[in-house]
Amino acid sequence: MEQDTGINKTVLTEFILLGLVESEELQTVVFVLFLFAYMITVGGNLTILAAILLEPKLHTPMYFFLGNLSVLDIGCITVTVPPMLNRLLSHKRTISYKACLFFFHLLAGMDCFLLAAMAYDRFLAICRPLTYSTRMSQVIQRILVIVSWACAFTNALTHTVTLSTLTFCGPKEINHFYCDLPQLFQISCSSTHVNELVLFIAGFLMAGIPVLLIITSYIHVAAAVLRIRSVEGRKKAFSTCGSHLTVVSLFYGTGIFNYMRLGSEEASDKDKGVGVFNTVINPMLNPLIYSLRNSDVQGVLWRVLVGR
Repeated sequence: MEQDTGINKTVLTEFILLGLVESEELQTVVFVLFLFAYMITVGGNLTILAAILLEPKLHTPMYFFLGNLSVLDIGCITVTVPPMLNRLLSHKRTISYKACLFFFHLLAGMDCFLLAAMAYDRFLAICRPLTYSTRMSQVIQRILVIVSWACAFTNALTHTVTLSTLTFCGPKEINHFYCDLPQLFQISCSSTHVNELVLFIAGFLMAGIPVLLIITSYIHVAAAVLRIRSVEGRKKAFSTCGSHLTVVSLFYGTGIFNYMRLGSEEASDKDKGVGVFNTVINPMLNPLIYSLRNSDVQGVLWRVLVGR
């Protein structure tokens, strides 16, 4: 849809998402693969949530945060994949301007802070075990989650408001399967300097600070673990952190690649690949990573699934 501004240019109110592939045969393959990925992701994360809720042994701060991460994973893949599947079925590739941004950045921002809270939890558990129960009480857990949601909401709202100051007058095509800030900046016919500055500042606050907290926490954790004389004790301590470090590496690795390429004029297949990793692969892998590397989760999942 387009609106005439009366000054010889047309302002866009909706965009066309070109998607991952153009061939109808390949679109069928993409539909099946993404539907399968969505079902696996939702099913895996719901299973993790069920295990945490049903097993009293997992009613600890670490699994409280893991449960919240599972909710975020379901949300992240739900705001991108089902709309894409619907467009493939209906052959309608348009998306409204208003539907483009808010919820994706809300959930991604929450992910940043939640991963930092999980690192802080591991720091307290390993480096401050005597005061752990006090410093990570249920009240503090809830405060950390509420503050994280508040910061993520502020970030998403800020980007939505600053994006509303841009004018989009063509081309209306976005070479991606969902719209995000870099893609929208590329097709704006007004200056995006302020928006890019806001994105840089928000990126430092929303991602840079949590990364610094995560790195600081794990420096202390590594130092504490290396002081453990028992090899078995070291292995157990590191195993509780391995899953989280893997998830952090995947999340921030793809995120940095995606948002550090704002100067690129053309969207590429690499951008689409990173987008698939961010919105589909990561949420699908997270429950697998935690269940494979955690014997407690494995035991509870086995009992939940087989009823023993």
